[in-house]
Amino acid sequence: MTRASSGRPLFILGGLWLAGLLLSGWSPYDRATWLMEVAPVLIAWPLLFALRHRFPLTPLALTLIGFHGAVLMLGGAYSYARVPIGFAVQDALGLARNPYDRFGHLMQGFVPAIVIREIFVRRALLRVPSLLTPVVLLVCLAISAFYELIEFGAAMALGQGADAFLGTQGDAWDTQWDMLMCLAGAALALAALSRWHDRMCRTMPFIKRSASAD
Repeated sequence: MTRASSGRPLFILGGLWLAGLLLSGWSPYDRATWLMEVAPVLIAWPLLFALRHRFPLTPLALTLIGFHGAVLMLGGAYSYARVPIGFAVQDALGLARNPYDRFGHLMQGFVPAIVIREIFVRRALLRVPSLLTPVVLLVCLAISAFYELIEFGAAMALGQGADAFLGTQGDAWDTQWDMLMCLAGAALALAALSRWHDRMCRTMPFIKRSASAD
């Protein structure tokens, strides 16, 4: 992959995300909630751009990241408990709550699982290949737990103003469900995409570990 081609997908992603941010942020349900929900998008693209030559991601990982950004923007625009497509699924399946928040946390495991897997595979960080799947699952759970702590911090700082960000919808077990959905999403991604991902990784440059990592 040339330097020029490694940057082109990121410019496409950046253009799509910019359009999505403008639509999502035009008249969101709550401006502060919108900003907190789309914050990962605002962090991810500059990071991906800065690493475009040192660690260009596979098309699979980049596509999943792009889709995850769209999920976050839609949740930010309406707040997760009020996303219209979630109400449609709730009515169709006879659910007690809008399930879009559950879907968001499923994606919180599904997408990072492939990105984390790619880092471990292309940098050969594990000497025992059989540990790859459990390590990726554990890292995804750690990310989920960290995000729940961020939500806890927001709730403590903002009080009732954080309700839309938390999206608990009155469920006392919402935090546990969020982490379970993240774990399920990560497991689903690894089960469904690992072979395809391996083929893509073989087409990408191998990223050597630094000497200090040994």
